[in-house]
Amino acid sequence: MKITLYQPDIAQNLGAAMRLCVCFGVPLAIIEPCGFPLTVKALRRTAMDYAAQVDVIRHKTWAGFADSELNAGNRIVLLSTKAARPITNFKFKANDTLLFGRESAGVPDEIHGAVQERVFIPLNPDARSLNLVSSASIALFEALRQTGGLK
Repeated sequence: MKITLYQPDIAQNLGAAMRLCVCFGVPLAIIEPCGFPLTVKALRRTAMDYAAQVDVIRHKTWAGFADSELNAGNRIVLLSTKAARPITNFKFKANDTLLFGRESAGVPDEIHGAVQERVFIPLNPDARSLNLVSSASIALFEALRQTGGLK
C-alpha cells in the first residue's frame, strides 16, 4: 500500500501526509512539480520530526511514476470527486497505490483515463470536498482495514 500525491500545492498538506504515512507504516510518493520548493529543508520543516521516519519516493513526471507502478505490478487507485464508484463499494488490494490530485485542481483528464480504478468518498451532497489529507486518511484506513494491513 502506498499514498501518492500528484503535484501537491500546499506544503503543510505534504507534511501532514508524511505524518499519516509514518503512523500507518506506508511509503509516500510525490509526483512533481510541487507548488512549493521541494527541498530537504522544506520537507523537514513541513513534516517536523516525522521527516526522518517516512519513506518518500519522488517522481519527476507522471509517466515515470506510472511506469514504475505498473512495472512493480501495483494498481493505481485514484480518489476523485469525479469518480463514479464509492469507496464503500470497492475492494482494495494490498499492493494498491492510492493517488490523490492537486488541492487546487485534482488531476488532468488524461490521468483519470490512465489509472486502473477511480473511487470517491461519499459526502453530504451540500459539501464540495474534504481536505486532501482527510481524504487520504479515510482511504488509507479503509484500504488497510480491508487488506489486513492495520497493525
